[in-house]
Amino acid sequence: MSDDTTTAAPAPTVPAAHDLRDVARTPGAPKPEPILVADHVVRRFGGMTAVDVDHLEVQKGVITALIGPNGAGKTTFFNLLTGFDTPNSGEWSFQGRSLSGKSAAAVAKSGMVRTFQLTKALSRLTVLQNMLLASPSNPGEKLGLSWLPFLWTKHEAASTEKAMEILARFKLADKAQDYAGSLSGGQRKLLEMARALMTDPTIIMLDEPMAGVNPALVQSLLGHVQALRDEGMTVLFVEHDMHAVRHISDWVVVMAEGRIVAEGPPTTVMKDQAVVDAYLGAHHDTDLGDDSLLDPEVLARLEAEEEKR
Repeated sequence: MSDDTTTAAPAPTVPAAHDLRDVARTPGAPKPEPILVADHVVRRFGGMTAVDVDHLEVQKGVITALIGPNGAGKTTFFNLLTGFDTPNSGEWSFQGRSLSGKSAAAVAKSGMVRTFQLTKALSRLTVLQNMLLASPSNPGEKLGLSWLPFLWTKHEAASTEKAMEILARFKLADKAQDYAGSLSGGQRKLLEMARALMTDPTIIMLDEPMAGVNPALVQSLLGHVQALRDEGMTVLFVEHDMHAVRHISDWVVVMAEGRIVAEGPPTTVMKDQAVVDAYLGAHHDTDLGDDSLLDPEVLARLEAEEEKR
């Protein structure tokens, strides 16, 4: 896949992000239109408490970043909300409906779909086959109907067309017949994001989408995340790249030792002393917004993008 550094057009105004202007900059602050609400979610492993989230609301239609140091409990919290792990206590709802105790499949069917830090592409299937597996409500998947192709060929043709359109959007169409195992790490991240879109999600949850990605693909991934929001989806993502967080997020939630310690707009929350203490420990003289912490090539690309906006 060729490197794509084409500058995207400036993103349109996001009304939902404007609604956050008057939200309190405190942990667990209520939002004007929350799509995901979690209360008293606790997960313990032996004597260690990995997650202890008292209250969290995720605003509909914006990009919310979930950040924090390694071991803060971010991925474990993702696993709990999406049915891949079971809490010791707590409850959460999505669009007003409880998802507490629901399976991962039930959560995905509700419209809340996630990706993984370590991609879950099925290596021995083609890229297109990976996409088609995510297509919902295929009658051919039922044993009693699988031998009656006239009942499912039309659905499969429509799913294939949809899959190819999404792959083209992520510049993976020319890889459709390649085995997923032959893709680079960055291309697998794109495939996982593309596969999630096959389910027409309402909220997409991305676990470290930039981790392990070639710098040449970082800007492309950032643009895709913004495009999801601009199309009306809600995005909640875990990320360690602070410049990426500042560049695309509308709201930032900070976790440390399993708890939410701060919330707010990216430019504000990264200057919070509690965040600096939690994130950098003894390195108090380092600014979380200091771009010298980033890969120089990634920084150059992002700065060039910002200058053209």
